[in-house]
Amino acid sequence: MKALILKRYGKADQVAFADIPRPAIKPDEMLVQVHAAGLNPIDYMIPKGMFKPILKLQLPATLGSDLAGVVVEVGSRVTRFKVGDAVFASIFDLDGGSLAEFSAVPEHAAALKPVNLDFVQAASIPMVGLTSWQALNERARLKPGQKVFVPAGAGGIGTFAIQLAKHLGAKVGTTTSTANVDLVRSLGADEVIDYKKQEFEKVLRGYDAVLGTIRGDGLEKALQIVKPGSNIVSLIGPPDAAFARSRGMNFVMKFVFGLLSRKIIRLAKKRDARYSFLFMRPDGRQLAEIGELIEASRIRPVIDKVVPFVQAKEGLAYLEKGRAKGKVVVQMVST
Repeated sequence: MKALILKRYGKADQVAFADIPRPAIKPDEMLVQVHAAGLNPIDYMIPKGMFKPILKLQLPATLGSDLAGVVVEVGSRVTRFKVGDAVFASIFDLDGGSLAEFSAVPEHAAALKPVNLDFVQAASIPMVGLTSWQALNERARLKPGQKVFVPAGAGGIGTFAIQLAKHLGAKVGTTTSTANVDLVRSLGADEVIDYKKQEFEKVLRGYDAVLGTIRGDGLEKALQIVKPGSNIVSLIGPPDAAFARSRGMNFVMKFVFGLLSRKIIRLAKKRDARYSFLFMRPDGRQLAEIGELIEASRIRPVIDKVVPFVQAKEGLAYLEKGRAKGKVVVQMVST
């Protein structure tokens, strides 16, 4: 089968198409013919070696984590799915990759595709959906009436997180460029800061939670808008010692991550706020709940660009520019 693989860390020319064997599935896995694969920023970060200390990839490795497709084979222990089922899943931080004609998908990572979405739309959901769910529900424990700040509201995470926060009954503040103000308002954002005209930390106040999505000094600035008891959940780092412990890392890595996060944790404590770093985990049952919200039209996918499989590298390059409104999806099978 054809797959987009990473041969070695470092240079762009180490990402290339290759013919590799179909995955052999384990008893608790399914073989899925991939119809579409959603792209995420981590997909262009991994080849640069940015996550090498955290993700233990066996190179050469198939890239990609989000997919939607059809089950063509099931392992002996699979009970929730059957051949012919249309499914979607994130296989991030598992053994395989989604930018391939077929992927091995653990049963626990998959959910039935929402009936009102096509494969391209469904493939855009898993990572941004699960990340938002785990950040807002589990970490921030967002409650009705609370206020959450989601910077970069027009991006892949932002477009989903705004909608989920509104479903949870929260008020949402966000930043975006002038061209995308109407988009984020249509998704439910209550306070919209055009970052080309205003600095959010000088306008927003009284927030209960912050979703860290922007590299640089955005997290430190966001501490100026939170109230005591707030939660700062970062998706972009720095990783903390709790994250190292959760992955069973050695003392050295716990110490290093503790050092990296020391400043932001100290600054958060000054505001009586809690800081944590979130690394999304695949979870098919959460994905099924997200699918129910989509079927009920509480959340809709936002897609900027769809590219054919042969242009997957171009899709990653486009995403890396940071200007996508919503998601970029690779279409593997024409429907």
